[in-house]
Amino acid sequence: MKTRPFKQVDVFTDTPYLGNPLAVVLDGTELSTEEMQHFAHWTNLSETTFLLPPTPEAAAAGADYQVRIFTTAYEMPFAGHPTLGSCHAWLQAGGQPRHPEFIVQQCPVGLVRIRHNTHPMAFAAPALKRRQPTPDVVASLISALKLRPAQVLAAQHLTNGPHHFGLLLDSPETVAQVEPDPAALRAWLVAQDISGVGMASVDKPASDNGLIKRSNREARAFAGHAAPSALDMQINPHGQDAQTQVSVRFFANDVVVIEDPVTGSFNASLAQWLIAEGWAPTTYTATQGICLGRFGQVHISQDETGQVWVGGTSVTCIEGHVRL
Repeated sequence: MKTRPFKQVDVFTDTPYLGNPLAVVLDGTELSTEEMQHFAHWTNLSETTFLLPPTPEAAAAGADYQVRIFTTAYEMPFAGHPTLGSCHAWLQAGGQPRHPEFIVQQCPVGLVRIRHNTHPMAFAAPALKRRQPTPDVVASLISALKLRPAQVLAAQHLTNGPHHFGLLLDSPETVAQVEPDPAALRAWLVAQDISGVGMASVDKPASDNGLIKRSNREARAFAGHAAPSALDMQINPHGQDAQTQVSVRFFANDVVVIEDPVTGSFNASLAQWLIAEGWAPTTYTATQGICLGRFGQVHISQDETGQVWVGGTSVTCIEGHVRL
């Protein structure tokens, strides 16, 4: 064992303990896959990352560092909140980008660009593969989530490294009130070989005060589920104009099915689907985690080339060293 620098950061929030926590080991050299997985299981967080030098091939292509991402049970090819949180920790530890505009992260899904001179930082959503599910697959999922068919507007298989499944629901209230049958949902996820299922609703403001209206409606929808301090933030911390808002929840298939506070990879694939199909505009903010007493915000934008960017703020909560 040796002493290695370590940080625990909260992602998709600028307020500690309202986002999605991430453990970051800043020096993962000489650790085996088994040692990484064992430590990730011990942290008991949704993800733990290990930073390494890029491979020679990736360095030649512009990579600044390599990241390996582990849940408590397995390694992931890509994940969103570990991408932003690891980049935040790397910069805070003195990392120097090779490119003036982008940081380039190597991970199993490939090279991921991260814009670091914008606020908030944003990663380029990996290429998405998506397809329409069969009616029986959707019907069995609706049953496991204890939804009514009329509450589901659309469904899609979404793959951008992880294989997710997305549902577009009819309102923030419906999203808030989903209470799945854990055993049935777990069986469905295993049978379909899917890493998690997410649901969202799109809420477009009708006027300049649409954000306030939507904020109040969401507060009522999530009443009894969320910490009042999160709801008291009243939706517009970055001073943005009224815009489309998307309410998101995500249930991950780990050792057991758990609700994830804020899911960058799912929001990345969700955004590409919703924008492509005209369900959402090219710029919006997604809110996730309210049912867990969190207030994660994911900032989505599509540039003129069609690239979708997924942005979020990170804040360091714990820093020190670990023996590994």
